[in-house]
Amino acid sequence: MTVLLQAKSVRKSFAQTEALRGVSVEFNAGETVAITGPSGSGKSTLLLCLAGILRPVAGEVTYDRQRLDLLGEADRTRLRRREMGVVLQFGQLVPELTAVQNVVLPLLLERHERAAARRLALSWLERLGAADLADKVPAELSGGQAQRVAVARALVSGPRVVFADEPTGALDTVAGEQVLGQLVGAVRDAGATLVMVTHDNRVAASADREIVLRDGAVEAAGIAT
Repeated sequence: MTVLLQAKSVRKSFAQTEALRGVSVEFNAGETVAITGPSGSGKSTLLLCLAGILRPVAGEVTYDRQRLDLLGEADRTRLRRREMGVVLQFGQLVPELTAVQNVVLPLLLERHERAAARRLALSWLERLGAADLADKVPAELSGGQAQRVAVARALVSGPRVVFADEPTGALDTVAGEQVLGQLVGAVRDAGATLVMVTHDNRVAASADREIVLRDGAVEAAGIAT
């Protein structure tokens, strides 16, 4: 297997609190990995460091043989738009934009032709069972609907790696299972890597492998149960 993403001895602190204490993990191309552990264990901080949203205070983050932690903020943002997708717990859709406008946004930021970008965005909404939501704004969507739009936005640019932070955490059981199935299925169909932070055993069980954090350090890493 080819290692696509790697953290080596990563440390991250907030004020006097050390959130990550020398974490070393790696992720292979095309695999789905769940990062689990109790609240405050550093799961989301690790994900944000892996995605280049946060920069560690020590250690290395390497993406496709490139030191992500050494890039400036603008270069990290550009790389994330082109190579990565991010799904957060509450979707984080732009409230003034319709569903299709939210999905098309990453493509427009990369200067894709507008009509072609819209067609691709609509095709992703259709694939995720959300085509009828295209012209609705976020305030008109249920939690599950909004999260499907967020998944479409994360996948529309064809990312090589998708990061999902508690993707079903704000949803009821039925909506959560639907979104999880669509997210995992779409990422696997695309041959991309999926890194999910979760408290939910059902989400963890959908992964190929599980990494358990506790107190900012890796407690265990192996095959998902």
